[in-house]
Formats: sequence, C-alpha cells, structure tokens
Amino acid sequence: MLKFAVPAVAALGLIAFAAQSSATNADAGTPGMGWHLSNEGAMAKLAYGVENSDQLALMMTCEPGRAQAVVYGDVQPASPRLTRASMGDVAIDPLSGGLADEATISLRDPAMRALARTGRLTVEGEAGRFQLSATAEERALIDRFFAYCGTDHV
Repeated sequence: MLKFAVPAVAALGLIAFAAQSSATNADAGTPGMGWHLSNEGAMAKLAYGVENSDQLALMMTCEPGRAQAVVYGDVQPASPRLTRASMGDVAIDPLSGGLADEATISLRDPAMRALARTGRLTVEGEAGRFQLSATAEERALIDRFFAYCGTDHV
C-alpha cells in the first residue's frame, strides 16, 4: 500500500506546485521545473518536470517520421483530439509506477502547434487547467523535438 501511496502523494504535490507556479514560470523561472529533451534509442522524449528525476508532470515521446506523440503523466494536453490509449487493461506508468494514463496526440493538433509556436502548452489534470511555459532555451529543445519527429512544419 505504501508503495503506491508515496508516488501518488508526490504526483499530487507536483501537480499542485505546477498549478501554483504556472502563471509565473515564464517570468521568474521555477527552480528545477522545466522542459527537458532526451533520447532513448530511436525515441525522443520531451518532458516537463525536474531534470534527471521521476518528478515529471508530463512526458511525450515520438519516433522519427511519426506525426503522433504518446503522452504520459499526471497532466495532459488540453485537446478534444487527445486519444486515450488505455481502454482495457492498463499498463504500469513508467513515471509513477502506478497505472498508466497513456494517450496519443497528433503533433499537428492545435494544442501542440501552440507549443511549437509560442512555447506554451495548455494542460489539464486533477488541479484543473493551466499552462506550462518554456524559456527561450527550452523552446529550442521543443523545436528539436518537433524536428526529430518529422513535423518541423507544424
């Protein structure tokens, strides 16, 4: 029981922290929280959270040439076109160790286009709807993610 309670409480704290700081994270910078890009094999991972940790609010993965991203996390892009991938048996979430709430989204979706154009992504989670903003350096990472996925013309 404790094995599931600790990650759940940590995730809720992360959501609350992101919701409180979302209005100011572009101006003042939220220590440790931000956009990060990494590669694992042929997969690119764009995540919002604390770098090199399990404290992630959102992670999107893609493979070269695919115009779809797989979305994991406690918050997800606010889009009516977000497709829940887990209708039946649910896998274990690689972020929290709990049940995965996996979804897919087109990288050409208006929410994703806004991320590419403005560096802001409107997301939804248990804490409600808010925006995740990117700094100039993070916007370069976001551009690299879209270019890697083969959708540099979003």
